[in-house]
Amino acid sequence: MAGADRKERAAEVREFLSTRRQRITPEQAGLPVYGGNRRVAGLRREEVALLAGISADYYVRLERGNLSGASDAVLESLARALQLNEAERAHLYDLARAATPSGRRPTATASLVRPAILRLLDSMADTPAYVRNGRFDILAANALGRALYAPVFDSPLFAQRGPVNTARFLFLDPASQEFWADRDKGADDSVAFLHTETGRAPHDKALTDLIGELTTKSADFARRWARHDVKIHRSGVKRLRHPLVGELTLPYEALELPADPGLRINAYTPEPDSPERRALSLLAGWTTTGTAPAPAGD
Repeated sequence: MAGADRKERAAEVREFLSTRRQRITPEQAGLPVYGGNRRVAGLRREEVALLAGISADYYVRLERGNLSGASDAVLESLARALQLNEAERAHLYDLARAATPSGRRPTATASLVRPAILRLLDSMADTPAYVRNGRFDILAANALGRALYAPVFDSPLFAQRGPVNTARFLFLDPASQEFWADRDKGADDSVAFLHTETGRAPHDKALTDLIGELTTKSADFARRWARHDVKIHRSGVKRLRHPLVGELTLPYEALELPADPGLRINAYTPEPDSPERRALSLLAGWTTTGTAPAPAGD
């Protein structure tokens, strides 16, 4: 591991562990509190070490960024002491693997969408769907997916460079304020997913470049990035404000593609006979006939 890369990985470990430690109070950890003058937010390093059953010196070494050689037992004890959720625990293990020279190298992210996946997308005619990687690059979409995400695909950000990237759109295009009805939640989720991806693919230069660009150009992104939150992307609900059919509340599923490491299909599945279903049917008719409906509110 190169010196600069090693320093970046150590800094990620240090910030991740310290931010997790600082959010837990002694009361939440079940520890007694003596006196009222605590100079640190959350738990002290010695208290984390006590809860994890390891020496204080060893925990200090871990929090300084040296996870190399940490056993699964130590990582599990640390996860319990810091009350990590599923995504945070997985991220801790990813950071430990990246710190171990002989550890598992991350599987390279697929860069092309196979013809079979393209045919699958096209077969989902009444379901907006697209394929993305861990960097939020949209690599392929069916017609309804492109229609639903038209403000993203039409963004001037991507007129001269590709691929279309929803994180870049969210933080660098003012139009995202209108398109994402829950922009704060979307921003928090996007940053957390990118943080998770840095643990899974620590040597992905395109990912590092994207994070560097967003950190430099968006104070909003930089502020959220400093929290070191992580999240697993599986399912949820998005509220979008489409320029033609208005506000939509859409459940979605993020489906991993095991044969294409790092890629997933995002598909939006509203309830039958719901306003969202009718709105998508309207958009589907538009993509078929080429006749756009009147903008929402007209």
